[in-house]
Amino acid sequence: MSISQKLMPLGDGLGIALARIEKGEPLTAELNAVDRILKGHKVALQPFKTGDVIKKFRRPIGVASADIVPGQWVHDHNLAFDDSLASAMGDIAPSTSQKMQSKKHSFQGFDRGNGRVGTRNYVGIISTVNCSGTVCRIVAERANKELLPNFPNIDGFVSIVHQSGCGMANYDMSFELLQRTLKGYIDHPNFGAVMVIGLGCEVNQIGAYAKAGHNGDQLTYFNMQQTGGTAQTVESALKALQPICSKLNQNSNRTPCDASHIMLGLQCGGSDGFSGISANPALGKAVDLLVQAGGTAILSETPEILGAEPLLLGGASAETNAKLIECVKWWQNHAQENGISLDNNPSPGNKAGGLTTILEKSLGAVSKAGTTPLNAYYDYAQQITDKGLVFMDSPGYDPVSATGQIAAGANLIAFTTGRGSCFGAKPAPSFKLASTSELFTTMEGDMDIDCGTVLDGRQNFDELGEEIFDSILAYASGQCTKSELLGYGDDEFIPWRFGAVL
Repeated sequence: MSISQKLMPLGDGLGIALARIEKGEPLTAELNAVDRILKGHKVALQPFKTGDVIKKFRRPIGVASADIVPGQWVHDHNLAFDDSLASAMGDIAPSTSQKMQSKKHSFQGFDRGNGRVGTRNYVGIISTVNCSGTVCRIVAERANKELLPNFPNIDGFVSIVHQSGCGMANYDMSFELLQRTLKGYIDHPNFGAVMVIGLGCEVNQIGAYAKAGHNGDQLTYFNMQQTGGTAQTVESALKALQPICSKLNQNSNRTPCDASHIMLGLQCGGSDGFSGISANPALGKAVDLLVQAGGTAILSETPEILGAEPLLLGGASAETNAKLIECVKWWQNHAQENGISLDNNPSPGNKAGGLTTILEKSLGAVSKAGTTPLNAYYDYAQQITDKGLVFMDSPGYDPVSATGQIAAGANLIAFTTGRGSCFGAKPAPSFKLASTSELFTTMEGDMDIDCGTVLDGRQNFDELGEEIFDSILAYASGQCTKSELLGYGDDEFIPWRFGAVL
C-alpha cells in the first residue's frame, strides 16, 4: 500500500497530516480523505465505533465519541477525553535505555566551588516583596548602563521581582514555596553575586535569607525603610555593587568544566501535532547523551504527564514510583476540587495544532525525557542533588514550571514548541526547538534549532540528538540563545502560588 507523501502513519489506525490534505485527496492507493485534514492533525486509517478506545504510540489518548470511518478527520468533534483512561495507567513500560560507551565531554563554565558550576556570570538583584520590585528594577537598569561597561567578565545585572511576599500567611504552602524558590535563586551558580532588597515590613522578611546560598561575601542586603527610601536605596545599592563587581570581574573566567555539571530543565509550550514526533523525541535523544555524560535533566509540568506515567516508571525505584504516582493523584484531586478537568490543559493553540486530549499531549511531553530510567523525584523548587533524569513537580504553566526548575538548580533550559513559544528565563539561558521547519523559518528570530529535519528525512533522530547535545555544550559555554539576544528573561520569574490573598 503506497502512502501519500502528505501522510505519516502513526500506528494504531491513525496517521498525521504532514501538509494540508483536501477532501477527496488520496491517502493511500485504496483510501481517500473524507474530510479536509489540517497540517499536524490526525486522520483515521481504520474504522472506529463509538466508545472504542483510540490509541497513539500504543497508548490511549481518548475514546471515539462517534463512529469514525477511514479517511475521516479525528479531533475533538469525534474524540473525547475519558478520565478512566488516565486513572487506569496500564502496564508500566520497561526501561529501554541502552548502555553506550561514555565519552568525555566538557564546556567552558564558571566554577563556583563545592561542585557548583555556572553557565552565565550574572549579578542578581532580588526582591523579597512586590514593594521592593521597582527599586530592584531601577538598580539593575542603572547598573547595566553605568557599571557593566567597566566589568567585561560580568554578563549583566538581573532583577528578580515578583508580585508576592506580603498579604499572605507566614506558615502556608505559598509562603514556603516562595522562600524555597527565592533561596534557590540566591544560591544559583549562574549568579556570581546577589543583592537582596526588601521593604522592611513585609511578611517575607529579609532575615530569612541572611544565611542563604554559597555566595558568602558576594551576598548583600538592603531594607528600603532602613536605608531611607527609594532614591537612597538605589544609590546605596549602586555604591555597594562597585567593590562586589570589581572582585567578581577579577575572579571570573570561564574554565573547562565536565558536562556532568550541566543541569538541563526540560520545557514544552505551544505544542502541536508534530511536537511528539519531532522536537520532543529529538530532545530526548540529547537528554540520553547528557545523562550518559553524567549530567542532569529535569522533567516537570506534572499535569502534562497524565496517562503517560507508565513510560517513566519502568526503571525507577519503588520509592520514586510511589512519589510520582501520588503526585499525579494529587493533581487529579486538585483539579476536581477546583471544578476543572486536567483535560482543560490543551490550549486553543494546542488544539489548532492537532492535539486533542491531555492524554495525547502527555505522550509527546514525556518523550522529552529520553529513554534513561527516572532516578529521583523532587518537590517544586527543591534543590536537586541527584544526577541523571529526575522529575520535579510543577504546574504545566511554563513560566511557573521553569522558575521552579531554575530554583532547583537548572543552569540551562531546553524549550520545545510547535506553535511558536517566545520564552527566556534569566539567569538560565533558554534555547527553543521548533517542531517543524516551517515554524523555524517563520520565527527564525526566536527559534534556535530546527527539528523539522527529521520529518522530511534530512536527519535521523540520532543525528539531530547529537546536534542538540552539541548545542547544549555551546550554550553552556557562553553562546547566546535567541531569547538572550532578544532580551527575554526579566519578566518570567513566577513562583508557584496558590491559596488565600490576605
